[in-house]
Amino acid sequence: MKKALIVDDDPHISELLRLYFNKDGFDVVSCFDGIEAIERFPQAQPDIVILDLMLPGKDGYDVLRDIRRHSNVPVIMLTARGDTLDKVVGLELGADDYVQKPFEPKELMARVKAVLRRAEPDGELQKNPSDQTAGEWVEYPGIRIDKSRYSVTVSGQNLEMPPKELELLFFLSSHPNRVFTREQLLENIWGFDFFGESRTVDVHIKRIREKIEDMGEHPDWQIKTVWGVGYKFEVF
Repeated sequence: MKKALIVDDDPHISELLRLYFNKDGFDVVSCFDGIEAIERFPQAQPDIVILDLMLPGKDGYDVLRDIRRHSNVPVIMLTARGDTLDKVVGLELGADDYVQKPFEPKELMARVKAVLRRAEPDGELQKNPSDQTAGEWVEYPGIRIDKSRYSVTVSGQNLEMPPKELELLFFLSSHPNRVFTREQLLENIWGFDFFGESRTVDVHIKRIREKIEDMGEHPDWQIKTVWGVGYKFEVF
């Protein structure tokens, strides 16, 4: 049974979400402030976190920072404000999606399912890990991206990367030297069930670059910005 950690200081919202998650077969752990969420996260080991931005004790940003120090578990943030900056900051810290209050519970559950689908490797490949499906990995000097196992190896070292960052890197590297607009990347990586903005792509590219650059120089390839258009995985 999958487990959801719901962090919201509004008991009515928390109870409503618990009912919807239970109906979909989730075990639910509820927290009502940021400090409690940080303390209970290691023991809860959730498959997904629903995290309110405005919390007593520690706000959602602090909770997300703490989670990302230990885990790449999918996180969907709830915000009562429509400020784009709130959403961008959340994405930069590693949130997988965001939902603005008031929200329709059925829409939230659809987003939960979409995020979990993206976070899980294909079931058949898990059963038969030695059966390599064509097109499930790409490799260049110093880097290997394996989508079937959701792993990235750079300079011989495993690189921790959340699912959407890995999928974005995999997609670009699977089409070397081809330029994609932000809108094309949104459609191919996030799909029609993601109601994001093109800024989301910039945030994820920035995070990927920072992680790869921390692993050293890579003279044979780079993620290049094509100004006024989008991005490409350039191979020299």
